[in-house]
Amino acid sequence: MIRRGRIGAFLAGVLIGLMSINAYAAELVMFETEGCPWCAAWNRDVGTIYTKTEEGQRAPLRRVDVDAPRPADLQHILGIVYTPTFVLVEGGREVGRIVGYPGDDHFWGLLGELLRKTTTGVGS
Repeated sequence: MIRRGRIGAFLAGVLIGLMSINAYAAELVMFETEGCPWCAAWNRDVGTIYTKTEEGQRAPLRRVDVDAPRPADLQHILGIVYTPTFVLVEGGREVGRIVGYPGDDHFWGLLGELLRKTTTGVGS
């Protein structure tokens, strides 16, 4: 009985630790809208491979429709006017953003600059 209690306490501690790590992980929030030609271009050029890249592993993509109610944890992100707008969030705070889609070469370069500002940094 004591052994089960210790294992349960250990597992609870691990779970709490994982939850706190995830709370501070970076994520790339893509604000998009239906019918946006630049969103479609990003989806075609980058979206199909993003999850397979180092950047995609460091900052998983989260899509948010600008016409839908904003999720509670993103209420603090203001000034989204154009789509797509990519906001890099870490630990609940905005690290930076890319407004529009300037093409895949520019996108990767700009994203790399933003990721270097995170605590997990890419290329730092």
